[in-house]
Amino acid sequence: MKILVKVARISRFRGLENLEVKLGLMTVLTGMNNSGKTSFLKALQLALGNRQFISPEDFFIRNNTTDPRIIIDLLIVPLNSDGQEIDDFSEEWEVILTTDRIRTDGEKSFVPLRTICLLDPVSNSYKTQQYILGDWPEFKSGEKFWYDEMNGNKTSFHLEEVPFFYIDAQRDIMEDTKIRSSYLGKMLANVEYSSDDIGEIEEQIKALNEKAVDSSSILRDIRETLKELDSAMGQSGDGIEITPFTKKIRDLNKGLTIYYGDESDSFSMEYHGMGTRSWSSLLTLKSFISQLSKHRERQDAGFFPIVSIEEPETHLHPNAQKKLYSQLNEIVGQKIISTHSPYIAATADLGQIRNFYKGELVQCGQLEIEDLDKESIRKIERQVIASRGEIFFSRLLIFFEGETEEQALPILAQKYFGVSPIELGIDFVGVGGYNGYEPFIKFAQNLSIPWLILSDAEEAAKRSIRRQLRNMEIEDQESEFILFLDDGNDFEKQLIADGFQEEIKQAILSLDRYENDAHRQAREPARVQEVSGFSESELHNIISGKKTKYAPVVSQKIVSSQKQLPNHVSYLFDKVSEILNSDKAKANDE
Repeated sequence: MKILVKVARISRFRGLENLEVKLGLMTVLTGMNNSGKTSFLKALQLALGNRQFISPEDFFIRNNTTDPRIIIDLLIVPLNSDGQEIDDFSEEWEVILTTDRIRTDGEKSFVPLRTICLLDPVSNSYKTQQYILGDWPEFKSGEKFWYDEMNGNKTSFHLEEVPFFYIDAQRDIMEDTKIRSSYLGKMLANVEYSSDDIGEIEEQIKALNEKAVDSSSILRDIRETLKELDSAMGQSGDGIEITPFTKKIRDLNKGLTIYYGDESDSFSMEYHGMGTRSWSSLLTLKSFISQLSKHRERQDAGFFPIVSIEEPETHLHPNAQKKLYSQLNEIVGQKIISTHSPYIAATADLGQIRNFYKGELVQCGQLEIEDLDKESIRKIERQVIASRGEIFFSRLLIFFEGETEEQALPILAQKYFGVSPIELGIDFVGVGGYNGYEPFIKFAQNLSIPWLILSDAEEAAKRSIRRQLRNMEIEDQESEFILFLDDGNDFEKQLIADGFQEEIKQAILSLDRYENDAHRQAREPARVQEVSGFSESELHNIISGKKTKYAPVVSQKIVSSQKQLPNHVSYLFDKVSEILNSDKAKANDE
């Protein structure tokens, strides 16, 4: 039987003012930098692990005023051996958790743990107290939030059976070998042998040392010369030993060196890159937890570790990142990992993703898998995640139908914002036609990522988009979410209608190829005259026929023309700027 931290609530810790996150046996945290993922992991550490990291900077600040109180609530529930939630804790876990901590709502048992950290602003010190709540309150009831509820009974919650492990992004197997408090250091300190094995191994080491010294003229000379110490010190006998290899088995771990390589050769870890060293450090944690688990099994005792890992993909190439997820998933217990890797995010189950977004407040979104049918899940996995894993880390998503927009909008956005849209966290996503919006919107909506649509204006497109929004029970507020081009226009027609015929003609001419200067001089004047006479219909047919070829060139010509950007594009970016600046302003107010 198992247990699970099912829900974590955090109030006023670092930048997390009021946050609730639902957790599973494996939870993958995604989102942009500085969106609160690391703060969430550290909040779990504050509630369950070592609290020595706490400082005044960990308390929430708004309008230059530090809030003196951090509150973290955890809901712990029982699971069966298959990882499914059940009504009651097993007898084993009732004994471990103790019946005075366990609550029931009449049907299901749970442990509602509260941790409060109070700051003394005069001494810059803090104190921490834990409580068992009387029940598990609603996140918000009327005007009251969960943290307004009474604290309940004082307790302490630090159980050997529920250890908490936190491993940050700055891990290195070479450092682990030097630090006794590292997971590797703890394992090495507990290496044990029987007395018979110790005697046998130390005899072999002695023979090996003698062989090494006798086989080296340099080592022999050093040994013989150092024997002169006997006469100087008044000693007799063989007082000098030279041991290239450690003499006592208890000292084996002090000189431990880890080698890694291929079949033909291997090298010490110090000669490997940080990717290999970081990954090795993670695997030693996995080994450490496995050893603890086996020890508890031998004692027939409960054991359920909670493991938080920050950016496991650090320094690893994409193929290694893809393999990493399965190794992490095999670790015993509950795992919560934060990542910036689209490969790890795409490998995880949809229901395991929790996306952090920093707007007015830090929010955490998730896909409610139980509310989606199999076809919707398939579409999200195939059409969204498999092809566009980077959108897990977007600050804002712009959806559209065609290839021209995908090529043109990033170029026009750089002109509008003065920086690359990548720097702003904006992603442009083609949905493959006006019938393809639904899985993308569901993804963004559930993961709390703001989104906008720039759509062609054919009547069929309008009807389809409105139908898809109704299917998702999203109110049809076109001024808020959707910008349609002028009636009947696709993106190419809209550029022509907005008066960019000359830029389109320049783009067409710029892509003409000539064999040499003589060929250019002979053909170009006639070609310029030909293109200058193209009708709007002909221009549309040309740039629509080869969208990916013409779209970036036309966009560059528009940018270099010093004209105003197309009206609908400018309006779209005005909306983007409004959303991003609003989020930034609200975040700064905090």
